Amino acid sequence: MDNVPELRKIVTYDEYIHREGEKNANPILRIIGVAAVLRNPWAGKGFVEDLSPEIQRIAPVLGMVLTNRLIDLAGSGETIEAYGKACIAGVDCELEHASGLIHTLQYGNFYREAVGAKSYLGFTNTRGPANAQIQIPLMDKHDTGRRSHYLTVQFAIHDAPAGDEVVLALGAATGGRPHHRIGDRYSDLLAIGRDISNPAGV
Repeated sequence: MDNVPELRKIVTYDEYIHREGEKNANPILRIIGVAAVLRNPWAGKGFVEDLSPEIQRIAPVLGMVLTNRLIDLAGSGETIEAYGKACIAGVDCELEHASGLIHTLQYGNFYREAVGAKSYLGFTNTRGPANAQIQIPLMDKHDTGRRSHYLTVQFAIHDAPAGDEVVLALGAATGGRPHHRIGDRYSDLLAIGRDISNPAGV
């Protein structure tokens, strides 16, 4: 991590859901998150017009590190069916600083390629204090309209982000919600007679 000296720590979250709605989950659903806590590289520098040098230095490294940690936890990229990303800027940071580090292919493409995904990564970018809840929205890695895989990884880090820190995170699930039964986007479009490419009919 010599090229990211701002990195303070990496935190992992691992949840196994055995039962939902008074019925056993079969298979058990696993929800995983990994997050990096680092000092904002632009802290104390005033307004910085060009963020790209620091993005190019940090985003690829942490994209690879967090992806590898997540794949190690899951066991393989194939095991992951739903995925997403998130960031939190500390209260003294610009939201653009945290957003810039995750909204680049140099961060997300490591994850996308590792799980063989076709869809884009769902995301949140927020600002908050230490112990702010990290919420990583997930969707099917191949099909954004598959509602069974609309899930959210939720966890918090008790001492992060500090005011001058940012948190970058990736999330995953090994399947969809247990006992999902609300259909998908396509069944709704069919029911209301709308086209997939123009769901609002405008």
